[in-house]
Amino acid sequence: MAEPTQSRTGRVITHALEELGLVTMWHSSRDVKFLCAQRFVRLFAYGGSTLILVSYLSAIGIPDDRIGLFMTLTLWGDVVISFFLTLFADRMGRKAVLSLGSLLMAASGIVFALFGNYWVLLAAAVFGVISPSGNEIGPFRAVEESTLAHLTPHESLSDVFAWYSLVGTAGTALGQLICGWIIGSLQSLHGWAFIPSCKIIFFVYAAIGVVKFLLSLGLSRKVEATKEEDEEPQQQNGETRPLLADSNSAEQENEQPPKKKSLWSSIDGELLSLVIRLFILFGLDSFASGLASLSWMTYFFKQKFNLPEGELGTIFFVTSSIAAASMLVASSIAKRIGNVKTMVFTHLPSAICLSLISVPNNLPMALTFLVLRACSQNMDVAPRSAFLAAALPSDKRTAIMGAVNVVKTTTQSLGPLLTGILSRFNMFGVSFIIAGCLKVVYDLGMLFSFAGKEAAKRKQAAQENDEETH
Repeated sequence: MAEPTQSRTGRVITHALEELGLVTMWHSSRDVKFLCAQRFVRLFAYGGSTLILVSYLSAIGIPDDRIGLFMTLTLWGDVVISFFLTLFADRMGRKAVLSLGSLLMAASGIVFALFGNYWVLLAAAVFGVISPSGNEIGPFRAVEESTLAHLTPHESLSDVFAWYSLVGTAGTALGQLICGWIIGSLQSLHGWAFIPSCKIIFFVYAAIGVVKFLLSLGLSRKVEATKEEDEEPQQQNGETRPLLADSNSAEQENEQPPKKKSLWSSIDGELLSLVIRLFILFGLDSFASGLASLSWMTYFFKQKFNLPEGELGTIFFVTSSIAAASMLVASSIAKRIGNVKTMVFTHLPSAICLSLISVPNNLPMALTFLVLRACSQNMDVAPRSAFLAAALPSDKRTAIMGAVNVVKTTTQSLGPLLTGILSRFNMFGVSFIIAGCLKVVYDLGMLFSFAGKEAAKRKQAAQENDEETH
């Protein structure tokens, strides 16, 4: 009896590990693991700097509306840099782009630690990648996600993207916690002033940029896009066919020989329609995210409830950890109901909670809505990455995903400026209400635009698998 019980237990454990995506990650290549490690250290740095960015700029004498302008201009500059780097990343070399970005990240940390001039800091934030929102900026994510899709079989994409997203959120959480502890320790135990304490954090930020550079150098040549990989192997693993394309268009593609065309002239009508809808919906969601960015969120709790950096770091470490853990559940759900429905049904509750955070005048209720939002805040991230990777043709994926990120960053950049103006006129909380409502509109738009087509495609794929099996 003991042997069957042990066997049953082993099967349960194996099944659980498969559901969590750990088996997929264990068998993934070294490059996949290095890309995930890069995202962890990068988001660790973003999390630490985001906790103090707005408070630091305010402490050196910059008013709230100019802080909002600072964040907006930073994102606009990032749009230009990201557009060119992601558009030509495959030609320049993905490894080269990631390495260059890491060095610029290290340089920006040093500038923030040594200088206090508004325009100098703005230039460092634009060219050296200082995140004003706590989220991804720069070309890193588009290049990394395209590379992960290039290295990973289609059936394993959801697991890889789930862990790629999870380690990023975990990095943000840990960065916030450690930053809060360092600031609190330097002030309470060593008697440091707030501004010098922040400069230590920016030196740490620079050191992390160096670590990321070393990880970039560790990537192999397999991460690069080559002509052979674009034409033959990608056709073999089914990456060339977009998820939402019909079978007739796929047959026509197979009949016609490939021709070298520019990116946008080679996009057919159906793919162009898909890209435009992605631009509109993701742009709307990103604008809402800009209104309620992590930097403004931490500043809001500090100003309204007079919380020190140590407590802020602990609070947002807890919420970010909850958000990270919830991503594993999203991967399992997506395997059953599809990526689009998982995105919508998990993101919608967080949007509602976001709109309610600023309503209570007592800390426990505000924290309740913050925690409830965190429970499903990032559950849509991995399904969205998997959805994009499957929906876009492999030979255009990096450029289109880069263009989508440019649109997202452009629209997101308008949010901090509006929030800064509202804060200047003592209407800080209104920005969170607007952001939550806009995210609800985005969720409904994604559901009505893509859920039906993805479900039909999943059904067609299941029928084809059944026919092959029989």
